[in-house]
Amino acid sequence: MKKCLDLTVTAVEHINEKYVLIKLTHSEPLPTMEPGQFVEVRVDNSPKTFLRRPISINDFDTEHNELHLLVAAIGDGTRRMSQLKKGDTLNVMLPLGNGFTMPQDSTKRHLLVGGGVGVAPLLYLGRKIKAMGGEATFLLGARTAKDLLMIDDFKNVGRVFVTTEDGSEGEKGFVTNHSILCYETFDMISTCGPKPMMMAVARYAEKAGTECEVSLENNMACGLGACLCCVEKTQDKGNICICTEGPVINAKRLEWARRP
Repeated sequence: MKKCLDLTVTAVEHINEKYVLIKLTHSEPLPTMEPGQFVEVRVDNSPKTFLRRPISINDFDTEHNELHLLVAAIGDGTRRMSQLKKGDTLNVMLPLGNGFTMPQDSTKRHLLVGGGVGVAPLLYLGRKIKAMGGEATFLLGARTAKDLLMIDDFKNVGRVFVTTEDGSEGEKGFVTNHSILCYETFDMISTCGPKPMMMAVARYAEKAGTECEVSLENNMACGLGACLCCVEKTQDKGNICICTEGPVINAKRLEWARRP
């Protein structure tokens, strides 16, 4: 059930000069949230920010009743969010959208591919897969070593492989060039990040005969399917609102999956 809640900031962790991890809680139990879902955040005291900001759920700690949001401070709204302090209040509408398909068989091998802030929803997904007895392998890409995010957290959940465009960490190149894709096979691929990266991952999955789900990062101004800012063309249903029918969707459904 969707709720609009005033959440209390319990911690703000500055990962680097651009990214911040915000932890939030409430006096009552937070609603159940699934990997791949997102929230819409109201940004107060930001005159240039009129609409809520969609943020992926990075993690959900049921034991401590905490929601974690990984935020890239790149605009007025998200920069304001990065300035929050412990004890501040943040109005959040949650949970929204449809998440990743959870495994029914713990023997399945899952590859989780992320780039940039697109790694955010993969941590919670990997944690859920591990809790169900499955194995999560992370393939994470960034421009440089300093742009890699939360690597230690991912290592606590599963195997981690890294690529950087300049070769400063892991293998040099893009995630779809990593050698692991040449000598290992997977039963399911889940990916989130820049669209060109997800398109490349989807093409790899199609050639490998592997199911692939992508978490799209279209502009989602309302989160309820009313504003039509996040429309995406599919092969089976025409135009759909990603905020309500996604943001996670099987790559085979997307019109851009037909492109060479």
